[in-house]
Amino acid sequence: MLKPSLIAKTDAKANENQIYTGNGCRITVLTSRLIRVEYSPENKFTDLASYAVWFRKFDGVDFTVKEQGAMLVVETAEVKFFIKKKSGKPAFVEFKESGKTVKANNKNNLKGTCRTLDNTFGKTILMDGLLTESGVYVLDDSVSVLIDENGRFAQREENSRDFYIFAFEKNYREVIKAFYRISSPVPLIPRFALGVWWSRYHAYTQKEYLDLMAKFKSEHIPLTVATVDMDWHWVKEKDINGRFGVKYSGCGTYGWTGYSWNTELFPDYKAFLKQLKADNLHITLNLHPADGVHAYEDMYENMAKAVGTDPKTKEKIEFRCGSDAFWNAYFDVLHKPYEKDGVDFWWIDWQQGKKSDVKNLDPLNALNHYHYLDNAENGDIPLILSRYGGIGSHRYPLGFSGDTAISWKVLDFQPYFTANAANAAYTWWSHDIGGHHMGYRDDDLYIRWLQFGVFSPIMRLHSTAIELLGKEPWKYRSDIYLYAKEWLNFRHSLIPYIFTMDYRNHKEGIALCEPMYYSYPEHHYAYRFKNQYMFGSELLVCPITAKQNKETNFGEVNVWLPEGRWTDIFTGQSYCGDKILSLHRDLNSIPVLAKAGAVIPLAKAKGNDVSNPQELELWIYAGNNTFTLYEDNGKTDYEVHNAKTVFRVSYSEEKAELKFSVGAPQGDTSVIPQSRKLKLMFKDLQAGCVSCADYSVVSENGCAVIEIDDFTPNSSADITLTDARLKKPESLKEQIIYIFSRWQGSTMKKNAAFKHFRNAETHMEIRDALHKTRLPHSVSSAINEALELL
Repeated sequence: MLKPSLIAKTDAKANENQIYTGNGCRITVLTSRLIRVEYSPENKFTDLASYAVWFRKFDGVDFTVKEQGAMLVVETAEVKFFIKKKSGKPAFVEFKESGKTVKANNKNNLKGTCRTLDNTFGKTILMDGLLTESGVYVLDDSVSVLIDENGRFAQREENSRDFYIFAFEKNYREVIKAFYRISSPVPLIPRFALGVWWSRYHAYTQKEYLDLMAKFKSEHIPLTVATVDMDWHWVKEKDINGRFGVKYSGCGTYGWTGYSWNTELFPDYKAFLKQLKADNLHITLNLHPADGVHAYEDMYENMAKAVGTDPKTKEKIEFRCGSDAFWNAYFDVLHKPYEKDGVDFWWIDWQQGKKSDVKNLDPLNALNHYHYLDNAENGDIPLILSRYGGIGSHRYPLGFSGDTAISWKVLDFQPYFTANAANAAYTWWSHDIGGHHMGYRDDDLYIRWLQFGVFSPIMRLHSTAIELLGKEPWKYRSDIYLYAKEWLNFRHSLIPYIFTMDYRNHKEGIALCEPMYYSYPEHHYAYRFKNQYMFGSELLVCPITAKQNKETNFGEVNVWLPEGRWTDIFTGQSYCGDKILSLHRDLNSIPVLAKAGAVIPLAKAKGNDVSNPQELELWIYAGNNTFTLYEDNGKTDYEVHNAKTVFRVSYSEEKAELKFSVGAPQGDTSVIPQSRKLKLMFKDLQAGCVSCADYSVVSENGCAVIEIDDFTPNSSADITLTDARLKKPESLKEQIIYIFSRWQGSTMKKNAAFKHFRNAETHMEIRDALHKTRLPHSVSSAINEALELL
């Protein structure tokens, strides 16, 4: 029997009042817009969970089933599903309210994600996701393996088919939520995973690695995860003649698989792990389990006895997906001792194909499934790092996207790839930020990649073993080095915001990174601008993924701004949607736009600390909004031990009045600091004129600021700001002078063009001047952006 921690809790047998059986079909009505259709000529149906679907026992909904010619028609209050009687294959769906009929052929699929980006150089083909523009999606679950009551993977009956029909039109979030309901929610990600990861494929010595961590600390660059790639264990390397030879004592067939610490590199691995933990770092080690367990491994004797092999034979213990004894020993003998020494979770790097000793079982999926379940055994929120194994893989975060080339084309594909994975319910991709290998050196590319990494689910620096490809910020030119420090520190400060969105993803099924059409499904521009995305509830991110323009030294990105006011959190510039704009930013900035009323909580922590912060800085934008901050204890019982703090913003531009309230924290307030400093920064108000009867308002970097020094779990605050007027942009003339000044070109040519703008004051006069002059596109585009500022 599998040990209890490896047996997932599923509830896959539906209630009788959900089921119709006839004509070789069994139809389970899950909701009024989602049904399951099984087809088996022998009437052999299954109530077991599958890799994709774990839950089917729902409250019944009213439905009828009738025969209509060659069809079975399943009718609910909202939808009619038409199923072919002879094959059980979904045919089409009729939406009762709109009268629209849609074929169940997954046409106009919005795509999902893929197994890996290994060795890609830009765009790559994505598998279908759960969403279609037509509004109907059919999930064919016929080939996925089953999971029995004892936690083992099992085979399906031959000649059976298993379909799930989602009929939600363009309510995309509802499709994803319905899938989570039958498959299980996205697990909560532990808070530490949301900071900055250090990772590199390099044979560090114990001293080198600890010295590197000390260097990050002295540079005031926070890290939260320390990754040690495969060289933590004994490996085989090529000798100078290109032959495979033994470099270290003990070697596997290829050197990728290993479970014994390399004592030449790590003479005291327990002291090594202890020091990392003392520096507030969480630890993951790389695994390649395919080659089994060899006789030279430190734990071979215990492993052999556990699986029933005589240790004296020195026979290799094969990696076996179908053996309970192997799985139990795999964790208890090979991994648990290292977890007790300080390893927090495992990076499972499976690259050896999709076949195993269990028919139709991809060993990657088995590893992800059991590793994730086992990592929860100690009571901490579990985590793994691994590759994507298809629909249902959201259950085993995080995703490792593989080894990509260092190029602008690769960077340009990743924002779309990352956000679009939400269509496959897969919300926690991590990339080798900065690229992994090959390509070419480009310091500007590095900083643009870091900027995207800050606003991606996981910020993981990684590269290959080549000495010249380290991602340490101090290995880049001086301005890039300073920018990188700022961005990595900003990511660390964002943890309270990202963790709140992590909780929202878990509880409400809304991804941290979402394509624009989730919020604006009826707007055609939401489908066109694929590289911009919502980053949580408050922010719209538009990464810059191309080189700087040589004429202005701006990075440029074309964006669609939805309706409303949007304020760049870095430049303070505000824009009004609904429109398409070309936005221009210095090398140290990308457009990250806060919606009206946004509240963005930032931690003011020192070093690598990721605990619920003693000092919280809130960036607040005028508008009407409610934001709930979520904090917990980092344990698997977080559903009980959590605290929520509600912030509310309301704003009247006519009255020039902004009201902001902080509710008393609710829930288990023992998980948060008992005295907290709140720094309220009203980012888009004119600081000089704002006043408040109950609190002192000061001006800081052009912002109106209020500080509350002793906010306790019993505290609350209601603040009314008067004379709260929105900031005005710099005068158009000064902005145009700035743009012309940046223009890299002949002073005589620039001055001749500028004379048309010298006396222009109004928008109309400036537009007229634009028509009269032949400016480089980048210069005129920047001027057009200035004209759009509120």
